[in-house]
Amino acid sequence: MSAGWRITLASLDRLPQGALSRALGWLADRPVPPSLRPLVLGTFVRLTGIRMEEAARPMESFGSVNELFVRRLAEGSRSWPSDPRILASPVDGVIGLCGRIREGTLVQAKGIEYSADALLGEPGAGRRFEGGLFITIYLSPRHYHRIHAPLPGRVVRAHHLPGRLMPVNQAAVHSVDRLFATNERLVAEMETAVGRTVVVAVGATNVGRISAAFDPEWADGEGRSVTNRRSPVVPVRDYPGGVPVETGAEIMAFHLGSTVVLLTEPGLEPSPQLLPGHEIRMGTPLARPSNDPNNRKVE
Repeated sequence: MSAGWRITLASLDRLPQGALSRALGWLADRPVPPSLRPLVLGTFVRLTGIRMEEAARPMESFGSVNELFVRRLAEGSRSWPSDPRILASPVDGVIGLCGRIREGTLVQAKGIEYSADALLGEPGAGRRFEGGLFITIYLSPRHYHRIHAPLPGRVVRAHHLPGRLMPVNQAAVHSVDRLFATNERLVAEMETAVGRTVVVAVGATNVGRISAAFDPEWADGEGRSVTNRRSPVVPVRDYPGGVPVETGAEIMAFHLGSTVVLLTEPGLEPSPQLLPGHEIRMGTPLARPSNDPNNRKVE
């Protein structure tokens, strides 16, 4: 890691990350007059590399930078597996490290590990995922930032876990200890045809807001963020009977880029697309049922 990044990360760790992220969010929410949208939004699109040809609406129709950032995709721009037992990517992004959960441990980067219990915020919560898969997907600012259900099923539990808002780029992942288990995060647990599947949305610097489409009332209204609020929300939500979601249904959204970590129970075999650094699109198959969950490792 460069000296510049070391200084940046050390400085950020000492700054009021939540307040800074809220300030940037406020700025991103400011209405942009129609006459200035080609300049302001066009500059944002060029700097981030957003592919507006995939958006459901033209750039000039968005009223703010944040509205553009959480844009929806045009209908039919992504496809999903028809088999309800195939785990598909819930986001567009870049694959990070992934593999089998062994002795309750996940790998963040070479030489840096963290526990499933710490990620989920409860002692013993990771026990049921022993031998299952963990899959890390990084979303850069250019990516689509809504998070969709990787399988059909029911959201049965959700947690808001407060924490830091450190960057989650490559420099931070390779240097900040237990980054994904100490940053603020929103956790959605699903019951599916292949067992419990967990989608963890990890916040980051300038990603102080994560909203929950499966429970808009959690944050007092549709579109309101559950994370990085001045007034805290109820930290754990249980859903008796579960909230039904179809494959590809929107479940959460990042307001600026971050990372998703998936956890599965044993019984799935990873697909060839699970290669660190490999860019994937939402709906890409990540794993499918296997008779022997240990018959293949993801290195």
